[in-house]
Amino acid sequence: MKRFNPYILMPLLAVIIIAAVLCLFTSPFEIFKPEIRPSTSISPIGRQKTLVISFTDNKSGLKHIDMTISQDDRTHTLTSVDFPDKGTREKTISLDVNPVNLRLHDGEATVTITASDYSLFQNTARLVEKVVIDTVPLQISLLSTAHIINPGGTCFVVYRASKDVEKTGIQLGNDYFNGCPTVLGGKPVFMSYFPVPLSVDKGSTKMVVSVKDRGGNEIGLAIPYHVKPKKFRKDHLELSDNFLNQKMPEFQQMEPQLRGKTPVETFIYVNEKMRDDNFKTIQSICLKTAGTRLWTGPFLRMKNAAPMAGFGDMRTYTYQKKSIGESVHLGVDLASTAHAPIEAANSGVVLFTGYLGIYGNTVILDHGLGVLSLYAHMNDIKVKTGQQVSREEVLGSSGSSGLAGGDHLHFSMIVGGHFVDPVEWWDPHWIKDNIEIKIAEAS
Repeated sequence: MKRFNPYILMPLLAVIIIAAVLCLFTSPFEIFKPEIRPSTSISPIGRQKTLVISFTDNKSGLKHIDMTISQDDRTHTLTSVDFPDKGTREKTISLDVNPVNLRLHDGEATVTITASDYSLFQNTARLVEKVVIDTVPLQISLLSTAHIINPGGTCFVVYRASKDVEKTGIQLGNDYFNGCPTVLGGKPVFMSYFPVPLSVDKGSTKMVVSVKDRGGNEIGLAIPYHVKPKKFRKDHLELSDNFLNQKMPEFQQMEPQLRGKTPVETFIYVNEKMRDDNFKTIQSICLKTAGTRLWTGPFLRMKNAAPMAGFGDMRTYTYQKKSIGESVHLGVDLASTAHAPIEAANSGVVLFTGYLGIYGNTVILDHGLGVLSLYAHMNDIKVKTGQQVSREEVLGSSGSSGLAGGDHLHFSMIVGGHFVDPVEWWDPHWIKDNIEIKIAEAS
């Protein structure tokens, strides 16, 4: 009699094990539950909440989806979906939840989401989340009153929301400027500095305080304002061969793609593409602004300096009497002696130092709450990024680096990532009437 050899069954056992594993991982015997993925947080739920939920089952496919909300032992079905045919692997459902229509009261509730598949095991996924119902209407109190603005200037508002908010700021056309929380008179308020467009028009420019609470409730309040009319200078600047031959090699050295270009071609690139890229860089730098005010009193104007160009000047560049470009001058040019000391206009933190295209050697200071100052065309820089500076502290000396025809300082003020008229910030009366009095009224 032959002795039984157990090793004969090893291949068979291996086949059985592999088959069993395959059955567990493939339709219709798979054991994996469907996936439920909300696109945003489900809680809180305000007066109107849109829930977007994605469901996935890449094995046997989705069979049924169910969503409910429960409160005080009462359950309301938000949606119930059957998939009569196999093969639906993904499904995204968007639905509006209106607590008032469902007769839900403010407070806690429970959202339950389930999804099952076509597996023989009827795998079911379940997501249960406690949510907060918040339908109390928002209210905005505008604490600052007189908003008298100049085209290209700065507007400052102070306001209060009736409850905690998730997001707030000023909506100005397509632009949005954050409101910064602070405390005045022992009560929480919001402040916002924001730029006024050069083309501001009382009839069509809407300035709105926008507030959204944690329940998704949103409200807007129009800001009343009065515009002081202002005209901006128009200049025609004839570019000489001497200027182009002297300045364009500086940019050709910095930008390899400009090498081999003519001086005129280089200028067109610098005035258009480089100018636009520099602005985007400046806007990204402005995002690092501090959440508190760092400055005090009026900003310092360069001492013993003559104005060479003003804010908002509309420039047309010509070469051999033909137009080759335009620009808007977004600062004030001030000229003194060669390599004159450049002082910080107010206390702040150095956010940027270095070469910045058309601005040449540049320093950007942050004064908090989205207010910054820029010093361009410098010959040398004596401060470092991250350094705290005080008003009148020397940043470096004037020069002609970048797109400059001679030694001078190009000084700019930036609010909310946009250039504004520096003249306002130099004026102690403007500071008092448009900022300090508003803060005092709100305190």
